[in-house]
Amino acid sequence: MIACLSDMHHLQRDFYGKIKEMEERTTSYPELSPPTAPSPASPEEIRQQRKILFIIVGVVVALLIFLFGSIVFLLQPTVNTQKIANVFIIFMALESLVLMFTLVILIIQMSILINLLQNEIRPIITSTNDTVNTLRGTANFLSDNLTEPVIRANEVAAGVRQFLLIMGIFRRSSKKK
Repeated sequence: MIACLSDMHHLQRDFYGKIKEMEERTTSYPELSPPTAPSPASPEEIRQQRKILFIIVGVVVALLIFLFGSIVFLLQPTVNTQKIANVFIIFMALESLVLMFTLVILIIQMSILINLLQNEIRPIITSTNDTVNTLRGTANFLSDNLTEPVIRANEVAAGVRQFLLIMGIFRRSSKKK
């Protein structure tokens, strides 16, 4: 019986030692910092963006004025149909320029999106994967070092109880119905 109590004491000490070891391992992981919000644009950046916007709007307005002026000029009664065809060709050229400009903006936006995915999303996914792996390891550790010793302790206690019953030191409790 003393040996059984000694075994249970060793199991308890091993269990608490494993718990402390697990706490040390889990506290050694770096803490995840919350994602930081993008910093607000400085007044200088806002001025720069407005300047670019005004330049773009100015170019578009200038093109529209030029287009309108050329259409009005070419639609004079003394103008033949060849000039109308030329206006149409000019209009198509301007339209292709606008489409090219739109494609350039689209390519720039795609590169910004790819950069965001590589530098912002991938670290979050990696961090989440590390957390899941840590949780998986913790679950395995608890399974190996918590449930198995408790089961072994219950086995030993049941064996000691049965031994004491056989030896007549411990009496079976009578169950009342």
